[in-house]
Amino acid sequence: MHALLKIWVGWVLSGGYLGIIVLMAMESSIFPVPSEIVIPPAAFLAAQGKLSFTGVVLAGTLGSYLGAAITYWVSRLIGRPLIVRYGRFVFINRKKLEQAEHWFNRYEAGGVFFARLLPVVRHLISIPAGIVRMNFKVFSFVTIVGSGIWCWILAYLGAKAYRLEPELLSDPEKMIHFIKTQSYWIVLIVVLFAVLYLLTLRMMRPSRQQIS
Repeated sequence: MHALLKIWVGWVLSGGYLGIIVLMAMESSIFPVPSEIVIPPAAFLAAQGKLSFTGVVLAGTLGSYLGAAITYWVSRLIGRPLIVRYGRFVFINRKKLEQAEHWFNRYEAGGVFFARLLPVVRHLISIPAGIVRMNFKVFSFVTIVGSGIWCWILAYLGAKAYRLEPELLSDPEKMIHFIKTQSYWIVLIVVLFAVLYLLTLRMMRPSRQQIS
């Protein structure tokens, strides 16, 4: 894993915006590329003046959307049975898929948005969205917005890491630990808003039935 982290960081450092797009597209699909090792190193380069902060966020958002869109359409075309049967060969087991499906069913369209800000379900939420044939325009909108926010958060934390511990760029594992430690409070806020969103949905459903 350490060797892979080194390779991914190297792609960012040598590939610039294109490297960010490719790796974030992988992160939003079925490949185990952590976004915490893509955007923060790019933010290091931005802090050094080699890239722009805005460019890093935009490239990360574009890559995330491309990966999510591809996963959506593949899932929509092949369906759940094939994913359940062969998913283990591409790092998707039944438990992970069921977690993503549960999240999607519980939070509906807003679940895609919130999932882009949370670990585990972030790169899998496109699968149930494709399986149930969620409106692609709605899917695209919430994915782009959620991905943009997440990329901005990671870029901000990466810039902060550069100011506090510039040597982290040479140790990907320590960088991931630093970013995750700094982002715990963000995850808690996202979960809080997701719960509030769920409560709002439940409060609205009786009124919908009465109207119908």
